Amino acid sequence: MRLTVFWERMNAHFGPAYAESFARDHVIEQLGSRTVRQALDDGVDAKTVWRAVCEAVDVPAKQR
Repeated sequence: MRLTVFWERMNAHFGPAYAESFARDHVIEQLGSRTVRQALDDGVDAKTVWRAVCEAVDVPAKQR
């Protein structure tokens, strides 16, 4: 998954303003207790990060 697609999905689910806030502030256990931004900065694949977000906030199946 490209980062552009990842951010499109984040913005679609959370809204543009909250997506960035969520990515910066919300710690996700499945990402090694890192935030989305930390995981992406550490080189974790965007698809892996998106799947962790989906699990953490229960994104509906058709948005995954």
